[in-house]
Amino acid sequence: MSIKDIGEKIKPYWSDKVIPAVSVVKNSLDIKEDIFIVLAVILIGLAGFGLGKLSALEKGREPVQIKSQNQPASVLSITPESSQGLLVASKTGKKYHFPWCAGASQITDKNKIWFNSYEEAQKAGYTPASNCPGLK
Repeated sequence: MSIKDIGEKIKPYWSDKVIPAVSVVKNSLDIKEDIFIVLAVILIGLAGFGLGKLSALEKGREPVQIKSQNQPASVLSITPESSQGLLVASKTGKKYHFPWCAGASQITDKNKIWFNSYEEAQKAGYTPASNCPGLK
């Protein structure tokens, strides 16, 4: 059965049942088609704007940092994912990540190098991963 055949079977039902039902609903609401469309567009736009604002809040969130009292502010002693360091990189790569970033999860345990500060990772020749928000 082709799409054309399906269309031919649906056509009588569409013209006998659906179109009159839509007309009854439109007439009973007593709303002109143009006003209805404008209101629908406004509501959809407002909903989209609101959802966009929610996702922007998530992107702007700073990562959790636990600072030691004995160390400078840029050095962290503990992270939620690991007690081995603040940042992780691969022996074979050039980028460093927070342990909870997607790039860090792709590094095998035997290739992981841990750093306690941004400076330590940069001195070793690593640069921040662009897909890990909040890295310096």
